[in-house]
Formats: sequence, structure tokens, C-alpha cells
Amino acid sequence: MWSLLLFFPIAQLTPPTPPPEEVVQPQEVRPLPGKLDTVPTFNSNSPELVLKEGILLSTFPPDGKKVPTAHLNFPFRGRFDIFAHHVAKADPPENLQSLYLGIILHNPGSQPAKVNIWQAASYLSQPDAPFIQLPSLSQNLLGTVFAGPGDRVMSDVLRGRRQEIFPAQIEIPAGQSQMLLNLPIPVQGLTPPLNGRSTLMRLWSNSTVYAASLAMFARTNPDGSERSPTLAEWQNLLDNSDLAGPRDKTPTPLEDTGKPRIYGRVAGVAGGSQWRTFLVDSPKARYLTIPQPGQVFSYALSTLHGGTLGTGQIQSATMLVRYPDTAYRAHGNYGIQYSLKLPLYNNNQSPQTVSVSMQTPLKEDQLVKPGLRFFSTPARQVFFRGTVRVRYKNDQGQSQTKFVHLVQKRGQPGEPLVLLNMKPGDRSLVEVDFLYPPDATPPQVLTVSTQAEKR
Repeated sequence: MWSLLLFFPIAQLTPPTPPPEEVVQPQEVRPLPGKLDTVPTFNSNSPELVLKEGILLSTFPPDGKKVPTAHLNFPFRGRFDIFAHHVAKADPPENLQSLYLGIILHNPGSQPAKVNIWQAASYLSQPDAPFIQLPSLSQNLLGTVFAGPGDRVMSDVLRGRRQEIFPAQIEIPAGQSQMLLNLPIPVQGLTPPLNGRSTLMRLWSNSTVYAASLAMFARTNPDGSERSPTLAEWQNLLDNSDLAGPRDKTPTPLEDTGKPRIYGRVAGVAGGSQWRTFLVDSPKARYLTIPQPGQVFSYALSTLHGGTLGTGQIQSATMLVRYPDTAYRAHGNYGIQYSLKLPLYNNNQSPQTVSVSMQTPLKEDQLVKPGLRFFSTPARQVFFRGTVRVRYKNDQGQSQTKFVHLVQKRGQPGEPLVLLNMKPGDRSLVEVDFLYPPDATPPQVLTVSTQAEKR
């Protein structure tokens, strides 16, 4: 009785947590110039949580396959990317068998296919990149600051790295297949027994290849220990299995503007790998005039249906092929690189201090008020967690390259990536590069602001 008597008065006296106060930052929000390139991205993210083995994504032809609808018949040649992001969980909790993620390439031609692996990384959440609390801004020159496997993978690929587990090239004999990835997502010894793996590879093939990502539980050796599946076992699963499960929520059709909107997770080939552009005053201009003192403008990043921040621009990559119960577009553009150049120009008659920053405003489609909405105290949910590369010249004219790790919560204005002191008539090129990380929630903005003049 004591616990009940004590509990109820305390619960009644505890006031509910008030919602965070909104702050409107008056500013212009501009659509991002340019567009995604045409490099196809194999995007395997549905189902995210895999409890039933099977096919995650297959671009193989359906001919001769037991479940033809599981194969999307999309050939790759030349440049293409492979992105995969999946989670394993012990179900039931006492079943601690490892789930293996396999990525297989097939050469249908009559000559050997050579596939170059330009950059590649694959990490587990445990132990490679646990989700830990980090400051909102950290210097990350060596790539040692990360939280979560997607964060770490994107940081590696941004730096042009190829993890040592990947060769520089594989050769696939005519008419044969080869494993590009065959790695576990172990759960044994973890509390809770839950783990994830993120993978990104940038590839180039001299001839046509097909790709598939597959999920299979570890096979068992005679002594009871686990072993990785063989190429023959993967091939058998590809030929005879249906899609892995459980299936994620079916997405809301894009034309349906009602709420709540279900975006769904991606399983298909997305059109685009990189968004390169110059941010300038107009298409024919060669510079970007800084805002007037005390003013701000922003460029929208990773906008999507229902979240264009008043620009009307949807940056989500289109799906070239997809399964009917998965996302209509690659919302969030996971693994896609943004390469943005800002040739800043101070047209004022006095020196100005200019900052470039990334921000995570509240998601809106049409701006209700003339500006972006933030919280005075950011919400608890982390909406962006990743590394940004910034290149510029300092006040002494020396070239600088910084890698800055950001953690931004919903409604967080963000801190400057770079601060420039610009003399009258000065021009200064700032380059901002990042790969949109898995587990981030769009949209964000890239903001240029000029400090108010002191009176």
C-alpha cells in the first residue's frame, strides 16, 4: 500500500512536459539548383528488420526463378552504386543465430566481367559503430567520430576510402556469379539481441552484370559452430526463395496528400548517386552575393513529398524499378552525395562576417510563416547524424579542408561549419560535401548568413 499511496500524489503533482517553444527565423528558402546525376543506385533497405530469410532485392531476370515477381530485371553497366541497410533481431529472444547479408553479382555475358570497387565500407552497429551521444559539432579530421553504422560508412566513402575487406577489383567468369559481400549481423551477447549493418559501394563494371542482396541465417558446422553460407547456398536461395520478411508498411501513394503519410522503405534501383551544383545568384551568374547584414537565406536539402519547405522541389531520387509494397521514391536519398559550391561575394562597402551552416528546421511543405521554424530547445529525436567536408580559404588565403561531424535534433538551428571575414568586394569559394546518412530524417537546409553590423 505504501508504494501506491506515495505514487499517486506524486504523479498528480508532476506537471506534463510543455511542448518546445517554436522560433521563426525569417529568411528566404531557395530550391537547390541542379539535379541528381544518372548513376543508378541499388538501394536495399526494405525490410529494414529482417526476421525471415529470403531475397531483399534482386535485379536479376525472372526467367527460371521460382518466384518471378521477386526479380526486377535491371542490368548494370559502367558506374553504379550499391547501398544496403538492414537490421537483425533474435526472434524469439533465445534464437541467437546470426543473420548473414549476401550481395551477389552475376555476369550473363560470354566474356569475363571486371568490376572495379572504387570506394566501399560495411559496418555493424555492434561493435563497429554503436549509437552513442555526441556533441552537436565535432572536428572529425581522422574519421574517428561516428555514431551508428550508416554514419561511419558515409564518413569513409566521403573520404574516398575502400575498407580492407574489399578488393580493388573482382573478375566474374562468363555466365557465372560471385559474392561481393558475405558478412554476418550477429546478435549473440548483445542486450537487447539487436544489431544492424550498413554498406555502401561505388562500382564500375566493364560489361553487364545483375545484382541481388539476400538474407540467410548462418549455417552450422558439425561441431555446432556457425559458418557463412557458400556461393552455392546463396545461389539456391536466389533461385528458389521469395522476398524476405516481415514486409514493412505499404507506402501512401504520392498523389495522396492526406495524413498520416507513410513513405515506406526503399527496395529497388534509384536514379542518381550524386547532386553536384554551384549555388549562384542566377543560372548565368558566377557568384553568390552574400545576404545583407543581419539577413539569412537557405537552400533546401533532401526535400521530399510533404516536406519541400515552400520550394515545391522534391529531391528524392526516382525509382527506376521497385517492389510494389516499397517506397515510390528514395525518400531521404540515403547514400547520395551532395557536392555544393558557394562562390560567395561581398558586394557591401564594408567588411562582413559570413557563416555557412547546416540546419534541421521543422518539416513543412508550404511555409505557414515567412521563414523556417525551429525549437528554442531542440526536441529529443536526432534527425541528422553525419560528417560534412568543408573546403575554403582562411583569412590568410590558405586552403583549408575540415571534416565536421554534426548531430542535429529536430528543430535545431545548427552551428556554423565555417566563418569567413570578407572584405569589401571579396570573393570566397566554399565547398560543402556530404553523403546523406542512413537513420537521418529529411529535410535539412544549407544556410548562408551575414552578421548584423555593430552599432
